[in-house]
Amino acid sequence: MAAADPSPKKGSTRAPAKSRPAVALAAEPSNRQADEQLSLLGRNLQSRAEEVVTKTVERTISSGQVLDAFIQESLEGICRISSIAVARWMAGDGVEVTNEAGRETWSIFGQLAAHRGASLKELARRCLLWRDTMADVLRDGACQLESSPETLSQALAMLQLSLDVTIVGICECFETERQRTDEELERRQDELSFMATHDPLTGLPNRTLMLDRVEQILVRARRHKAPVAALFIDIDNFKSINDTLGHKAGDELLRSITARLEGVVRDADALGRIGGDEFVIVAEELSLAAGPELIAERLLEALRQPFELAGAKETRLTVTASIGIAMGDRGSPEEFLRDADIAMYRAKWDGKNRYVVFESGMQDALQSRMELEMDLREALDNGEFFLVYQPTFDLSNMAPTGVEALIRWRHPTRGIVQPNDFIPLLEETGLIVDVGKWVLNAACSQGAIWRAAGHPIGIAVNVSARQLDNDELIAGVQHALSQTGLEANALTLEVTETTLMRNVEKTAIRLAAIKKLGVRIAIDDFGTGYSSLAHLQRFPVDALKIDRSFISRLTQNPEGESLIHTLVQLGKALSIETLAEGIELEQELYLLQDEQCDSGQGFLFAKPLEAEATQAFLENWASSGAPASLKAPKRAGSRAKAPRRARQTAALKKA
Repeated sequence: MAAADPSPKKGSTRAPAKSRPAVALAAEPSNRQADEQLSLLGRNLQSRAEEVVTKTVERTISSGQVLDAFIQESLEGICRISSIAVARWMAGDGVEVTNEAGRETWSIFGQLAAHRGASLKELARRCLLWRDTMADVLRDGACQLESSPETLSQALAMLQLSLDVTIVGICECFETERQRTDEELERRQDELSFMATHDPLTGLPNRTLMLDRVEQILVRARRHKAPVAALFIDIDNFKSINDTLGHKAGDELLRSITARLEGVVRDADALGRIGGDEFVIVAEELSLAAGPELIAERLLEALRQPFELAGAKETRLTVTASIGIAMGDRGSPEEFLRDADIAMYRAKWDGKNRYVVFESGMQDALQSRMELEMDLREALDNGEFFLVYQPTFDLSNMAPTGVEALIRWRHPTRGIVQPNDFIPLLEETGLIVDVGKWVLNAACSQGAIWRAAGHPIGIAVNVSARQLDNDELIAGVQHALSQTGLEANALTLEVTETTLMRNVEKTAIRLAAIKKLGVRIAIDDFGTGYSSLAHLQRFPVDALKIDRSFISRLTQNPEGESLIHTLVQLGKALSIETLAEGIELEQELYLLQDEQCDSGQGFLFAKPLEAEATQAFLENWASSGAPASLKAPKRAGSRAKAPRRARQTAALKKA
């Protein structure tokens, strides 16, 4: 319904039309009088443009076709614009009038095509109704103005040309929109296909695509009798990173890890991400020339360089991974990856940051491990955990100064489960957080009972890395103290040196907050975490617990004595108590006393005792008092006093 646009459309092969040549379709007037009649007829039509719109609407209503308000309003707008444009063209206003009207109506037609509220057939029918209405108004105007038949014919020809251009334009708009829609659908389908088979975070193939590729690789390996291996990679302690730095930093770390893994594998190998922090590499033929173990070593080496994240500029993250390797043909891709997964879990059990090759029998071990985990998840609710307490002593007078609370698990069918068998599993599963709260509350409660009974001892509780990763630990300590009534200075939280070094900045802040409560802080297993003196001074430490591995060297070589001397002197220089762990031999005790180590604990004095046995131990000590023989001997530097010290130890055991 737009006026005929004399300029060619983009992509059209039609020759440009001039302002008036279209009238050649009728008898072209040859004199000025004919032009004036056509101009008058055009002005008359322009004045009746609203009449054209009204009558066209009436005709469409009578047809019974109802369109929504937006479509109807748009069509009325096109009708009005086109009527005025055709009228002005007849009146001789020039080409630009039709060009401007054409641009406006094509824009509206484009919107209608995109909206899909009216079919192409319906729009064409509306255009014909508009043409018929325009023709009726032109005939009526020609009669009123007594225009010549030639003038009317010329006007009707111009109207028909406008209709033809309009129909062509509508078709072009709809075709353009159809092509755009098809392209958009194709793009969306490609996106959906990619999303269905790729990880959105890293862009790597996901489990679905990896299983398909593994199947293809296995088929090729069978056909060519070529070697094939799957490497299942799991990032160690990734959940702790997410919990500490947030999921945004975790996502950035995963993308950085992906980049490093891609730098190790060959283009012919398949690399995918099949879980939160789980990656898989499937290698074949030339990649395996030196064996999959070499690939695993390269992967571990690639991850050793610290990561610097944009969201944590001051934090350098060192990441390790556990890798499981499965080699040879399998019945299915699922079985192939399952065996690699089992080997990966074995690598974690063996200490993480390593690779393990799958062997028969590992699946049974995994099944046992899973059953143990299921039992462990129910242990807290079933009341199967209990605490034992190992006394600590002042080595200067051999008086008990406190106890260390240690968790134990009594399962109804397994019996007593050893700590090394379930504590690492508590860490891996995150159950250590809830179990740790229980240990803290139970230990504080028991400590308060003993102190109320007249035993002025402190109580030490171990804190895991998972607990220290969250500010909830601070609130948990406050709650335990307030609920049990234990004095804050009677509680010591023991943190391993390795745990301290995981996130120095945030750990220092949390420990400072706990220290403000009045609670003591001890570094457990000191000497095994390779912390520097500068790091040590950043933490509010009250005690250093020297690891058993150093104590055992005392009687083995002179270097052992020198090392203990250095550690004890370090504590004295920093005004920090030193406590020797795992004293088992009398000779170890004598040497530690000679070095003036402050405190100690170990099987030489007492094994971990249940609450009742600990109560009896304290009562016996209180009733018997400290025998004279238990007073510290004079420091002589000679080992000739061993017999007297042996008597001291015997008296201690009797107490």
